[in-house]
Order: sequence, then C-alpha cells, then structure tokens
Amino acid sequence: MTPLEKIKAMKLPFAELKGVTFIEADKDRVAARMLVRPDLCTLGHIAHGGAIMALADSVGAAATVINLPEEAKGTTTLESKTNFIGGAKEGTTVIATATPVHRGRRTQVWQTRVETDDGKLVALVTQTQLVLV
Repeated sequence: MTPLEKIKAMKLPFAELKGVTFIEADKDRVAARMLVRPDLCTLGHIAHGGAIMALADSVGAAATVINLPEEAKGTTTLESKTNFIGGAKEGTTVIATATPVHRGRRTQVWQTRVETDDGKLVALVTQTQLVLV
C-alpha cells in the first residue's frame, strides 16, 4: 500500500467533514486540498482561520502517521503555531503541503504551507506531533 493509499484508507471524520481530499503523500511530503465552502467562512466570505488551522493539522497528522515507527500506536498534536499571511475567498480551493522539520522517536515537527490554488500564501503552520507508544 502506498502512503497516499494508507492515508485515504484511514477514517478521518473531521477531515471528511471539512471536505479535505489528500492528493499527494510520501515520507517527505503530504498534500491535501479543501474547497472554501460558505460554512467554512467568516463574514465577508473569507475562509475562517480555524478551518485553515484544522486543514493544516489534518495534513501534518497524516504526514506523521505515514512516518511512525513500527512500535507506535498513533499520534496526537502537542503544539501548533499558525501565521496567517493572506485570505482565501469563498469558492477557492486551498492546498496544504506538509514537509518535515524533525522526525524523532517521540516527536515529529511538520511545517505546512497553505496556499490558494493559484499559489497565494494563506498561512504557514508549524506543528509538533507526539508519537504515541
């Protein structure tokens, strides 16, 4: 099973609720897209920051899962830091791409760029995942 197939086979209810679709996955890079629907927006028809953060969290967690050591039972987010750079309008698609900063025995750190489908940076997220043993 490829890493992308593994992620797609996992049931991630909150990611599914947000409409997250994983489009790329290997040990060094995981990417997913999400349509900015009206129910994911603030007033002004701009993606809510929480929706952007939740997208990045889902992608970073999925990246951790495909990098877990054999003895691990799972992962959970320990810390997440989001820098919002720009907005994403309703109706646009945002793409979140996670790359590793650190992959240790007990923690992994991932940096996720969230961009519109035309390449405009929306947010930069750094998250630390705990490896559960």
